[in-house]
Amino acid sequence: MDSRIEEIAAQIKTLEDELMVELRKKQSEFFYTLEDKKVRFKESVIKEGRLKIESSIKYLSSFPVLAVLTIPFIWSMMLPALVVDIFVTIFQAVCFPIYKIPKVKRSDYVVIDRFNLFYLDRVEKINCLYCEYFNGVIGYTREVAARTEQFWCPIKHSKPQIDMHSRYDKFFDFGDFDTYRKELKERRSNFKDLEEDTEDKIDVSKS
Repeated sequence: MDSRIEEIAAQIKTLEDELMVELRKKQSEFFYTLEDKKVRFKESVIKEGRLKIESSIKYLSSFPVLAVLTIPFIWSMMLPALVVDIFVTIFQAVCFPIYKIPKVKRSDYVVIDRFNLFYLDRVEKINCLYCEYFNGVIGYTREVAARTEQFWCPIKHSKPQIDMHSRYDKFFDFGDFDTYRKELKERRSNFKDLEEDTEDKIDVSKS
């Protein structure tokens, strides 16, 4: 891989790590802590937030009528999302051990926590539950697909993509047949960075 591309990829990873640090600082800013993976807010904050809850009718009335009428179409997408979730989970459970690819941790992507927020009304909670599940499944599926693509066909496209998945920087350049033939076996099994990320997470949790 081009050294400049590797350098840029490393810079992106560093910035992502810095972003996570800054996001963690928000815990103290909004008066909550994480205990055993559960969010704990200060009791005074909970009481204040509940006093500001709007009724479901008032919440829905803030949207245009046509937007409210699209709700059945939105919820009709839940069934295919459930099917994809199940089949992707079965797929990686069966195939990834054969490919010797580290499995994607579903809970890193499908995070269900916003629907429990004390300052949301019932409709807002249901909306949040839908969105966090649906988008989580999409992210989870994309990562499973990305690792699968690295194993079977790690070749970049001829045109730059707007949003590249997490494994794209490991792929061969479009048209570089010489490097492809020489390094394909090594490249398709190169998931060392995932193992390093897991070790880093363990170290952070211990600290």
